Amino acid sequence: MTADVECRCFGRDFTAKEIALLRALIAANPPPNRHALSREFCRRTGWFKPDGGLKDMMAGMIMLAMHRDGRPLAVLGFSTAACKLTPRDRFIGWTPQLREKNLSLVIDNPKFLILSWIQVPNLGSHILALVRRRLPGDWTERCHVTPVLIETFVETPRFTGALYKMSGWTRVGTTRGRGRYDRHTKRDQAKKHVWLRPLRRDRRRKLNR
Repeated sequence: MTADVECRCFGRDFTAKEIALLRALIAANPPPNRHALSREFCRRTGWFKPDGGLKDMMAGMIMLAMHRDGRPLAVLGFSTAACKLTPRDRFIGWTPQLREKNLSLVIDNPKFLILSWIQVPNLGSHILALVRRRLPGDWTERCHVTPVLIETFVETPRFTGALYKMSGWTRVGTTRGRGRYDRHTKRDQAKKHVWLRPLRRDRRRKLNR
């Protein structure tokens, strides 16, 4: 699927804009019935049959299938970035002063779990692509800061991080096994590979100014 495709159903790709339109139509007051919804969606998106009629019957079937298949697929969590992270800071080129100034521009992704009964090829990389597109806007709306970099940790040797590599992330080093709240250098945590993914092309300028 291309970068702007949100999902695929019954062989048709639906873009992020089309899904946003569908959600807006559903949220109308009063809400339309399924027949009116499918016809309006077809009109707005230019979805016609060869004879020029609306493909509203197919649209209605797909919307029903989407509704029945709306169960959770995965769980993700996001938080502020680690205060000090040597591999990340070295990769960015941060001094302690720059890190203190710009740390809010980095987001941590401490949780990413695809539910065990979900068996969809390439789902993980598709979810990461969606996160990369949606997260900056969502984070800005909630926290009033636009992030430019996202970090995550992959426990070694339990996991390889292959999903992140295939999704364009960069492994920049390994933690020392201390953990975020280790104030006494116990180093009793599992070591983890550090992976980074830019959210903007100008992240170097933003992170080092």
